[in-house]
Amino acid sequence: MIKLSRVLIAASAAALLATGCASGPEFKDVASSIPTIKESQGRIYFYRSNSMFGAAVQPDINLNRQVVGKSKPGGFFYVDEPAGDYVVSTTTETEKTLTFHLDAGETKYVKTSIGLGLLVGRIIPSLESTEEANEHLQGLHYIGTPTTAAAK
Repeated sequence: MIKLSRVLIAASAAALLATGCASGPEFKDVASSIPTIKESQGRIYFYRSNSMFGAAVQPDINLNRQVVGKSKPGGFFYVDEPAGDYVVSTTTETEKTLTFHLDAGETKYVKTSIGLGLLVGRIIPSLESTEEANEHLQGLHYIGTPTTAAAK
């Protein structure tokens, strides 16, 4: 009976680990196929490090109140948007926001990271430098299709 319990626990843990992480091609495999930014637009990358801490917490990422993707451990995606002011928000037990201005031709990098919450972890968006983001993106998996919040 104890042996069966251990097997079930191990199988459950393996299933949780497999579903918690992003899958898809790595950044290095898709980087050369990412199109250049259109003249009137900027690009926003969203990414989350590959950590098992809080892996089950995968809320939607909203850009100006439109869902553009999910915060998945080990994943990244991007959206191309017109120049302007933007608010990124994530919601679990509380909403966390990040506000910034995007210029035409500019690329911004938004890292989402897990923080402690009362009942469930909180996903906190933050702007990162190009250098730091490029370092983190190297081991991450592409999890999205380019979309625009303005088109929705």
